[in-house]
Amino acid sequence: MKKYVIGLDYGTDSVRAVLIDTENGAELATSVSYYQRWKEGKFCKPEENQFRQHPLDHIEGLEKTISTLVKESGVAPENIASICIDTTGSSPLPVNKDGIALSLLPEFSENPNAMMVLWKDHTSINEAEEINHLARNWGGEDYTKFEGGIYSSEWFWAKILHINKDEAVKNAAYSWMEHCDYLTFLLSDNQDLATFKRSRCAAGHKAMWHESWDGLPSKEFLGQLDSSLAELRDRLYDKTYTSDEVAGNLNEEWATKLGLTTNTVIAVGTFDAHSGAVGAKVEENTLIRIMGTSTCDIMVAPNEIIGDKTVKGICGQVDGSVIPGLMGLEAGQSAFGDVLAWYKDILTWPTHNILMNSNVIDENQKQLLKEEIENNLIRNLTLEAEKIPLSEVVPVALDWINGRRTPDANQELKMAISNLSLGTKAPHIFKALVNAICFGAKKIVDRFEEEGVKIEKVIGIGGVARKSPFIMQTLGNVLNMPIVVAASDQAPALGAAIYAAVAAGIYPTVQEASQKMGSDFEAEYFPQAEKVEKYAEFMKQYQILADFTENNIKSKKKLTVDSL
Repeated sequence: MKKYVIGLDYGTDSVRAVLIDTENGAELATSVSYYQRWKEGKFCKPEENQFRQHPLDHIEGLEKTISTLVKESGVAPENIASICIDTTGSSPLPVNKDGIALSLLPEFSENPNAMMVLWKDHTSINEAEEINHLARNWGGEDYTKFEGGIYSSEWFWAKILHINKDEAVKNAAYSWMEHCDYLTFLLSDNQDLATFKRSRCAAGHKAMWHESWDGLPSKEFLGQLDSSLAELRDRLYDKTYTSDEVAGNLNEEWATKLGLTTNTVIAVGTFDAHSGAVGAKVEENTLIRIMGTSTCDIMVAPNEIIGDKTVKGICGQVDGSVIPGLMGLEAGQSAFGDVLAWYKDILTWPTHNILMNSNVIDENQKQLLKEEIENNLIRNLTLEAEKIPLSEVVPVALDWINGRRTPDANQELKMAISNLSLGTKAPHIFKALVNAICFGAKKIVDRFEEEGVKIEKVIGIGGVARKSPFIMQTLGNVLNMPIVVAASDQAPALGAAIYAAVAAGIYPTVQEASQKMGSDFEAEYFPQAEKVEKYAEFMKQYQILADFTENNIKSKKKLTVDSL
């Protein structure tokens, strides 16, 4: 009897589900649901770097996408063996003693602090600094050492410490759960928070969990940040689990909602980047770049190669976070596609604020023109940017529009553009932004190699990798190495399905399942020798601007503090 599995991938804007044939990884059906409250901008303040999401967006999307797969595929429910969920992260949310998200309770339904704190929320910069200062100076274990040596405002403890300023949420939160854990818990028949299996991936990379100190940071350490964090530790977890393991079976409530049976296995949850790497057939000495609004860069390495060595300035090294038995290494850029999306928003401002309010043309013409501009803007900018010779003066830009994730996390950093002139046109700036996101990628590659982690191959997955040959060719020239692109539109969801297949016992290991079910490749980009040297020169200009900007911000901050 054929067996099928479901991978559920929660991105920043939408959730997508895929139904996968476990024999060959063929995609039988797919369904996507966009977050309605998120689209309306609820609970967010971009000017303050506040990005929150209501779990109802995720719960409604879960029911819609999976039930659609089941109905449209025609596959018998009893043949759907397992489900695995991947999400963005670190994206934690507070829950009560029963594991119910606080924002689902009437008294917290409109409170942003009770929502899921999205990965890109940077409201906890000061709290991250507190954690880093304490880790270096308290006289005990440096709990940041396996997370690159710098704790980020994008991560679990910094976000909780910030939200704890809201006394109502702080007092009502019995526990906190990462997004991937919460949704897995929602589906599972194990409804006991104390015994529920938490994700190794989420805990190790974002919550300073490590086996060498028996789990999460000590109560003594956490209590020096906030006494409530020490109390919270008792209500979290000590053990963690990899995503090839079973979290439980589908509970009766959700089996009915989804049209499935309670025999369906629920695998331990994971993060989208890590499952994306599995979907792209990750192997040793291979860098997987998941390129969307931001990037995550994932590698695996044998434990005996990494040993006790800590890789400086990355987003963590965790045994089994990608493939059980291998060390998972994570890095990334806080903004990749978001850099270009920001520029698109800047250029379309007249469309939204002048054209759409014009009395010169009718409403139908307005809408048609708006759609034409939005659909063609990036494509036309790309065509013009490609024509600009490397000998022509192009601005120099940084990719830090949402701070810097790696190397060396610093979310206070801001983007900068230099070398503008009256001859600078929109395509020149676009080309500079493309260069910037590629230079940011180069800094990550350089850091891995400086730390002794060898890279022999780069695989790109995600919308940017598949849709923009211009960016991929530029990246190949900047990195001076070939890049292949995974053919799957849904590599993270496919990777989640691969974990599900192993949890269900269909394959013995993640490696074997990945090779059988993982994505094929559709394109390859080779460095263009005549351009590599020129991009190396541009990279030096990027570094000069980066050094100036970072030092200037530090000086400005110190001046402000001293003046107080």
